[in-house]
Amino acid sequence: MATSMQKLVGVSEEDDEEEMEMDVKEEDDEDEENGEKQIAAQMMIGVDEVMPSTSSSDQFQYQPQLQEQVSNQGGGGGARRSRPLEEKERTKLRERHRRAITARILAGLRRHGNYNLRVRADINDVIAALAREAGWVVLPDGTTFPSRSQSSPAAGTSAGMTSSSSQMVSQQTPPPPATLQGVSSGYRTTVEYNACHMKGVFMPTPSPYDPSSTAPAQSSGVVADGGEQTERLPLIAGSMQVINDKQTIGLPTKLPERDFAGTPYVPVYVMLPLGVINMKCELADPDGLLKQLRVLKSINVDGVMVDCWWGIVEAHAPQEYNWNGYQRLFQMVRELKLKLKVVMSFHECGGNVGDDVCIPLPHWVAEIGRSNPELFFTDREGRRNPECLSWGIDKERVLRGRTAVEVYFDYMRSFRVEFDEFFEDGIISMVEVGLGPCGELRYPSCPVKHGWRYPGIGEFQCYDQYMLKSLRKAAEMRGHSFWARGPDNAGSYNSQPHETGFFCDGGDYDGYYGRFFLNWYSQVLLNHGDRVLSLAKLAFDGTCITAKLPGIHWWYKTASHAAELTAGYYNPCNRDGYTAIATMLQKHGAALSFSCAEHHILEQQDHLQEALADPRGLVWQVLNAAWDVCIPIASENAFLCHDRVGYNKILDNIKPVNDPDGRHFSSFTYHRLSPLLMERQSFMEFERFVKRMHGEAVLDPQV
Repeated sequence: MATSMQKLVGVSEEDDEEEMEMDVKEEDDEDEENGEKQIAAQMMIGVDEVMPSTSSSDQFQYQPQLQEQVSNQGGGGGARRSRPLEEKERTKLRERHRRAITARILAGLRRHGNYNLRVRADINDVIAALAREAGWVVLPDGTTFPSRSQSSPAAGTSAGMTSSSSQMVSQQTPPPPATLQGVSSGYRTTVEYNACHMKGVFMPTPSPYDPSSTAPAQSSGVVADGGEQTERLPLIAGSMQVINDKQTIGLPTKLPERDFAGTPYVPVYVMLPLGVINMKCELADPDGLLKQLRVLKSINVDGVMVDCWWGIVEAHAPQEYNWNGYQRLFQMVRELKLKLKVVMSFHECGGNVGDDVCIPLPHWVAEIGRSNPELFFTDREGRRNPECLSWGIDKERVLRGRTAVEVYFDYMRSFRVEFDEFFEDGIISMVEVGLGPCGELRYPSCPVKHGWRYPGIGEFQCYDQYMLKSLRKAAEMRGHSFWARGPDNAGSYNSQPHETGFFCDGGDYDGYYGRFFLNWYSQVLLNHGDRVLSLAKLAFDGTCITAKLPGIHWWYKTASHAAELTAGYYNPCNRDGYTAIATMLQKHGAALSFSCAEHHILEQQDHLQEALADPRGLVWQVLNAAWDVCIPIASENAFLCHDRVGYNKILDNIKPVNDPDGRHFSSFTYHRLSPLLMERQSFMEFERFVKRMHGEAVLDPQV
């Protein structure tokens, strides 16, 4: 819940209390006027209760007597009137006390949060505000439903409240490998975070490894003011409702944050904008960048990450390198005593999600490509993808007498020589080696420019003449030359697995030909990574090198894992496709950079269920593969993050709380520097995140 005083809305505590007193006084006047009627009604009820079996004719006989008693009570008073008056006074006191408490709660929500609550707000207004802040839609009649599924408001208020509140009931323990859609995964949602200033909440405490991530409704632990869990007691009446056999809390409250003080130090880098160096290899805005770097240094960010674009440095002629803009940038970074992560970017920029500039491959490479388009990855329809060079030319001398691998090595060696002093001084702490599209070790199987849209399975990219030559050779060595072809029943970019004969359950992917083809296809990926990283290790001897993997989590819950197969990861349900990659990285002393560390944030989104996705299952498979061979893991956020909830989820993944070996990520890169990050509130949250990544104590661990 934000603490900015600028968001103060509504009235103060005193104003609320005055309003409540006025309400009670008005009710007192009304009570005096209607007092006689209330007494008469109570007496009538008492008479009816005493004589439940009286006939209708007998009841008429008692009416005059009852009226006479009422008139006597009204005229002369008596003992029977004093008791109701005392009860009425006690009711007034209880009502004043209750309203005073409500006034203080509402004033606190207005003063310390960003809730726009009316003066005479009630519990319904509070719940509606919490639901809206979580991204839900609340209609005037109370119907509540997720904003991403507005086609289903007919489910009614109960369904909406059940789904929303089931997310509120969560813990600070790490999540299990898989959770049910719409059920608490062990992490706090936006509702939970922004509703966290109330104390004394009853909180379920299931096992952190319970697959359902739910807790029994019969008992729970109570969180006291100090954040400690006290004795487990049955839930008191009114604190928990049960709707459709699911638990919902009437007024969600804050769950204590995990304390990262004293945890291992994890360096934090900030990725610089894609266009920080222009096409002339000059700093685009040196003065503005210097100011931003100083601000980052003021909160003890460890360093910055920058792409060194092949299309800028070696743009015009082979082996003619222009490093001028990077020289100035690196000097600026060194003067501020920051560290550098550099990326050897051998791909083009533009056309993918998040690309805000266009940086093509070098002009001389494009000229060769116009006369020999087989340089580029090609799909079954013959469409070329100039995002990066095909791995089929790794050992083919088609680039003015050089192979693709030789071109990459010459570029890396030039960089190492040009910035030797930065390596010697330890300013350059890590080099990420681009190995494919977006710098990732994968095939360009899901190109947006060719019409791919999530959650399409993508297409195999093996139809340029050099890749087909390699496939033909592999088929002949196997003794089945007719296998020298790509699958003809693998669908198109936006197909789903069950729509194809190759990827469906029991499909050809698991047949003799399918296993042969997929093994060859994934081996080409491994061989490419092996070749380039062996030369990178030679060029950057003594400096940590990394390779980047994406998180392709859609269709992970199917048998074939179709989207992973087209990307080059031979990882169906009966085979581990990431162990071989981790072993290859370990061979060269390379770290793994994984960009799916917070993909479990998506698990509350409806489209994941349709795509049979499992971000958390993928994350744990990749992490275990890397940790089993003892290679470091670096990470970056795949999605924009500016709020505390997102940062907390990243922290929980970077520093797992229950890992028996105390393993954690080696570094984290924030993606990326932008004006939004520099805004006051966003930057304050980022500063707090950096401190916790460094294992420092923060001043507001419970805020």
